[in-house]
Amino acid sequence: MTTVLAIEDDPAILRGLCDNLRFDGYEVIGASDGETGYRLQQERKPDLIVLDLMLPRMSGFELCRKLRGEGIKTPILMLTARSEEPDRVLGLDLGADDYVTKPFSVRELMARVRALLRRSQPDPESAPDLPDNLRFGDVEIDFRSYEARRKGEPVEMTRKEFAVLRFLAARAGRVVTRDDLLNGVWGFESYPSTRTVDNHVAGLRAKLERDAPEPGHIRTVHGVGYKFIP
Repeated sequence: MTTVLAIEDDPAILRGLCDNLRFDGYEVIGASDGETGYRLQQERKPDLIVLDLMLPRMSGFELCRKLRGEGIKTPILMLTARSEEPDRVLGLDLGADDYVTKPFSVRELMARVRALLRRSQPDPESAPDLPDNLRFGDVEIDFRSYEARRKGEPVEMTRKEFAVLRFLAARAGRVVTRDDLLNGVWGFESYPSTRTVDNHVAGLRAKLERDAPEPGHIRTVHGVGYKFIP
């Protein structure tokens, strides 16, 4: 399970951070000062750090500088006050990867967490050969010309739908997680959620499956993601 270390000295904000991160499926470690945060980073090796800059016993600036000085590349998402632009610039210069200003939107915070994790945890199987053509059932797809036909009739599909189908087809028979699809298809261009993946898959099923509610080719693996069966 992906682990996030949240370091924030305001108890209410820390509790809210931890609750929302857990709700999104992460294992969460909380710390209320910089020294404890540093110790927990050494012990638990989290996948991402959410770091407030104004901390007791070791500021966020000092902690960020110390971690980067030790060669630790764990992504760091800073929390800053809206009026602290010089602090944000300094934090980024010290090696932080992104920032969210207080008061922050939970939706934006979680989107930035997901984006940083996708950037730092690329799919180890993300580079199988992508097919140029695909045939299954009564469907024919040409990925080079972005043309799709079903029963010989043209089917209108978006470029993202072509990309999702191509990504799944390249891994035919294997389970592909929603995060795999987000990383491989959307990359870092925006902050989509896993619901975005589900909506695109639903669109593909409606256009290409004989029975969209009971798909034979683009199948759901409950709690994990999807599997393409040619």
